[in-house]
Amino acid sequence: MIQEEEEFKRTIGVFGLSANIMNVIIGAGIFALPAIVASSMGASSIIAYFFCGLLMALIMLCFAEASSKVTQTGGVYSYIETAFGPYAGFLAGIFTVTGTLLADAAVSNALINVLGSTHPVFELAWMRILSLLIVFGGLAYINVIGVKQGIGLVKINTVAKLIPLLLLVIFGWQAVSADNLVIESLPGIQELGKTSLILFFAFQGCESGIVVSGEVINPKRTIPKAIFISITAIVILYMLIQTVAQGVLGAELPQHTATPLAATADVIFGPIGFVILTTGAAISMFGFLSGDILNNPRTLYALARDRVIPIKALAKIHPSFVTPYFSIILYALLGFLIAATGSFESLVVIASSSILMVYLGVVLAVIKLRYSHKSKDGEFTIPGGLTVPFISIAIILYFLSNLTQNEIIGTVISIVVLSAIYALIRFSRAKK
Repeated sequence: MIQEEEEFKRTIGVFGLSANIMNVIIGAGIFALPAIVASSMGASSIIAYFFCGLLMALIMLCFAEASSKVTQTGGVYSYIETAFGPYAGFLAGIFTVTGTLLADAAVSNALINVLGSTHPVFELAWMRILSLLIVFGGLAYINVIGVKQGIGLVKINTVAKLIPLLLLVIFGWQAVSADNLVIESLPGIQELGKTSLILFFAFQGCESGIVVSGEVINPKRTIPKAIFISITAIVILYMLIQTVAQGVLGAELPQHTATPLAATADVIFGPIGFVILTTGAAISMFGFLSGDILNNPRTLYALARDRVIPIKALAKIHPSFVTPYFSIILYALLGFLIAATGSFESLVVIASSSILMVYLGVVLAVIKLRYSHKSKDGEFTIPGGLTVPFISIAIILYFLSNLTQNEIIGTVISIVVLSAIYALIRFSRAKK
């Protein structure tokens, strides 16, 4: 049964949710991505952006339909749990939280590394730990005292990270050489597929951005609209950034693997441009973290709310701030511990495939909900019947087929372990 959630304050509108989605998707990746893509496809890289953006748009259509039918807090967990029950919801929730925690650990360490490249004091071990504590602790505090404060910080971060990128795009055209944009040969299907697989991970994040469904004003209309706005804007922005970087640096672009956009800005604006884009990268990383600590604790809350995990405290809502404060604190604490110890490397193999599994679950949930849920006025339904969901399934399976043997083995092992944990939880609850 699909329920409306009434405990949270619905304060997030179209602009706030669009900013939230864009903030999570536009992370640190775009500041390094142009060089990686150019190394394999050169000037034809722009085709890969368009291709991957189109594929992601199809998958996001499925997210839009699911979000209009299931409007309670929890995002992808709630969609899958509603369609297929608590076991599937448990796997989706844990995969989502695990993947985002690992991403947060990696990005927070990258943030400290950027600071260390400008101020050597951040390279000291004690300062690194202190900085990580301040980042996770400060963001946890802001999100505990209210979703309005959390989404307000996300809006600021989104605008702040977009400014240097937009400056690069607007003023970069004067330094673009048309010769650098000449496509000498079209990429093959295999080459396009491999490059799009890399780009796929640069477009992911929408699943985190819509976890706050239970706090969105008129979610049946707001969520699909925000998804369309954010995905369209990101595809256009990514294509423009790649075009400017390729047009300015040409054949030299693949050589700047660490800071391609900063190197591009150095040519356009001089040394100050390098500083601006480096600062932009740091802001982007911080913005990514602020969005994740706003969104992802809601998945822990939803798992506890539905008694999928036996930790009642995680389902508690603060009496004054009306936020899932225990879930926020626990999520931030876990993120800090993983980032501080650096132990996340061994789990990256699971994180790389977990998001694909979650996407597949959402698309299948859309098909299931079409036939098990009675449509209501205002709900969004993808036109064309099941064409888009079937194409989305094919896309996800194609991406999964490109995983390495170790990644496949790691995913299977994690599912077996999580299934055993779920069985123990159910057995313990049955005995009580």
